[in-house]
Amino acid sequence: MGVQSPHRLALLGGGFSTDSDGLLDDWVLAQARVSRPKVCFVPTASGDAQAYVEQFSTAFRSRPDCDPSVLHLFRRELDDDALRSFLLAQDVVYVGGGNTANLLAVWRTHGVDRLLREAYEQGTLLCGISAGANCWAEGSHTDSFGPLTYLPDGLGLLPGSVCPHYDSEPGRRLLYRAAVAAGNLPAGWAVEDGAGALFTDGVLTEAVTRAPGTGVYRVEPDGTGGVREQELPCRPLTPSGLLRRPEQ
Repeated sequence: MGVQSPHRLALLGGGFSTDSDGLLDDWVLAQARVSRPKVCFVPTASGDAQAYVEQFSTAFRSRPDCDPSVLHLFRRELDDDALRSFLLAQDVVYVGGGNTANLLAVWRTHGVDRLLREAYEQGTLLCGISAGANCWAEGSHTDSFGPLTYLPDGLGLLPGSVCPHYDSEPGRRLLYRAAVAAGNLPAGWAVEDGAGALFTDGVLTEAVTRAPGTGVYRVEPDGTGGVREQELPCRPLTPSGLLRRPEQ
């Protein structure tokens, strides 16, 4: 009997769409199970926005260390069998930002939620920014409905909840803490822009930052109607500090 692949996902507070140095994307690729991973960008949350797709293509097609592709669902071209084969062949699935609630609805319509769970079980690294980070958890803090609010919905691959843009958007920190304190969201993880968090089998195994002063936080009820917020140690990312995982 073969050794089971670890189940791994990453929450990103940046990447090709926001950063010029590529450090968080370098870090993601360094976590892949092979030395030249197949990386699929999924821009569903933005409605498959062409400008977003072009950003990804520009950033990743020039890289010698990966094979990039894009999954379009708003002009879907693959039948069910081809879609399953395509997603299960990926080493990294990189989900873009946008509207978390819309993303979940579209994925479920096309069965992508089930396929991503299957890919995750087989060792594909799942990752993303903003809505692409929210989607993996049991719930998240989102502006999917206009004002910032809580969304007790997600794929549930990561236990607990997620809050992106913890430091950069007014109201995020206060309202996420309030949602956790009130029990509207379970305890979870808050990611500031510039940071990243890697989970293996649902357990945080590394937190990193490309920008001094930004980080990752654990937020949980304190039992008295408030919350405890713990800032977690983050490894600074530098071009020379990225080590690729050995090919499995």
